[in-house]
Amino acid sequence: MVQNKPPQRCKWAESDALMQQYHDKEWGVPEHDSRALWELLVLEGFQAGLSWSTILKKREAFRKAFANFEPEKVAKFKEKDILRLLQNEGIIRSRSKIEAAIGAAKIYCDMEKHGEDFSDFCWSFTKGKVIKGDGKTVFAETDLSKQISKELKCRGFKFVGPVIVYAWMQAVGIVNDHSTKCFRR
Repeated sequence: MVQNKPPQRCKWAESDALMQQYHDKEWGVPEHDSRALWELLVLEGFQAGLSWSTILKKREAFRKAFANFEPEKVAKFKEKDILRLLQNEGIIRSRSKIEAAIGAAKIYCDMEKHGEDFSDFCWSFTKGKVIKGDGKTVFAETDLSKQISKELKCRGFKFVGPVIVYAWMQAVGIVNDHSTKCFRR
């Protein structure tokens, strides 16, 4: 009788079922939907100083609190919405991160208004190609994440430092950093 071994994953996704599901179905899959790219960038900003599993556990509450991450709706949030969000125990209650998310929605909408697609912008840095890591080296940031971070900051985005941006690049599949032994490589 042959026993099926569980698939080998990246080490960070081995112990927690929620992280395994995220790893197996989402992390590193090239995302081209502008709204989804924006949502993950905002969530990565909320993650600053926390673990990603904390964000995943709160993800549905974030979606509910932030109008399913529809930038057009979030861009219209006012002070009363900020106060409401600061009372929401289901999300990360940081005024600066909430204000950054609202600001990011306004920037996203302004880009769209001027004919610039957010997905095209995100993928322009790699000319639409996935960067494949060597599967051995784990980076916190790269020259490219520094470049994208700088461009995002120039546009007015907040909580988009090079480390956050690199984690986002991995999450949305701009970079494939699955380990060499991972079944998703």
